[in-house]
Amino acid sequence: MLDGADIIQSKKDYDWLGPGAYFWESDPLRALEWAQWKKRRGEYENPSVIGAVIDLRNCLDLVSREDVELVKNAYDAFVTIRSHSGLEVPTNQNPDGTENGDLLLRFLDCAVFRHLHEMVDETPDTEPFDTVRGMFVEGGKAFPGSGIHRRSHVQIAVRNPACIKGIFFPRN
Repeated sequence: MLDGADIIQSKKDYDWLGPGAYFWESDPLRALEWAQWKKRRGEYENPSVIGAVIDLRNCLDLVSREDVELVKNAYDAFVTIRSHSGLEVPTNQNPDGTENGDLLLRFLDCAVFRHLHEMVDETPDTEPFDTVRGMFVEGGKAFPGSGIHRRSHVQIAVRNPACIKGIFFPRN
């Protein structure tokens, strides 16, 4: 039987929420669309979806203004360090051949999350974040004049595998 320790942690430089095992909150259809897109790009052979029961524990929740402010402060510190070191600040961009305004490769966002996690790790008496949760507006409008977008979703990056309490296959 699988458990949280068996789930692959992504460590790509463009992960939207930084390193972690990624889940779509309450949206197996969006997860399957993503896996099928990866197959079309030649990155996956057999796309599938699993569900998980996740205890967020100490969560960096980007639906919380307080937590968004933490990320903004981490960005400010990251940019200052990079500029003083003469290093470029990464940018978010799209994969080659993708004409999409969503900037799917989140190099800047990922670098800022990594920097924030390093800052937390270096701060005495501060608990590291077990999970990162973010809401993303993505895709075209659901209907003309709408503020609702077709692929908006909530993602969770699980950094601590102990937060994954169980794994299951979602119903069709």
